[in-house]
Amino acid sequence: MTRARHIFASFLAAWCVNTAAAQGFLRLERDSIPLFRGVAVGFDVAGAAQLAMSDYGQIEGMARVNLHDQYFPTVEVGLGRASHKDDEVTGISYHTSAPYLRLGVDVNLMKKKHTGNRVFAGLRYAFTYYNVDIDCKPFPDPVWQWDTTYGVKDQSCYQHWAEVLFGIDAKVAGPLHLGWSIRYRLRLAHDDGPTGKVWYVPGYGIQENSRLGYSFNAIIDI
Repeated sequence: MTRARHIFASFLAAWCVNTAAAQGFLRLERDSIPLFRGVAVGFDVAGAAQLAMSDYGQIEGMARVNLHDQYFPTVEVGLGRASHKDDEVTGISYHTSAPYLRLGVDVNLMKKKHTGNRVFAGLRYAFTYYNVDIDCKPFPDPVWQWDTTYGVKDQSCYQHWAEVLFGIDAKVAGPLHLGWSIRYRLRLAHDDGPTGKVWYVPGYGIQENSRLGYSFNAIIDI
């Protein structure tokens, strides 16, 4: 019994320490600043530039609530598009255009939280439902040597994923902020349809190399 009590006491002490540490991290800074500090809206410049200069990208806006300059519940809504024609290796053309949604929260990590400049970490849950068109140039059948074509129209797909992000938000002038973030994406669930892996997922990016992503936002405090 003595050994069991010692183990239980050690476990209880460790639990108390961990709980106190967690509460210290989550507790709001005690000062005269109110809890609700306003709402901000923003636009992802990097995604729009990528869409303009390549065959895929997104138009994305965001809205967030400022709680005590420390916690920022955030919604990101966008339209992801890809129009990849006649791939130089496979000859396949791929097209999709669909909305996506991300929900999450950012935490300001700076000790002085009310300066308007922020270093933050955050989490997102994201999902999209989309259709794809895939076409392939005619190619000779390996047995019969006649031209063979392949394609699908409006193939239904979906994907759910999580994002862990780190970023900086700098106050420029008045209500204007500029901010960037680096994101690590983890796919949670997906259905690429009967053709298998699709090339591009709206809001996620190219399937094979989109574990890491980025954003650059122009943000206005309302």
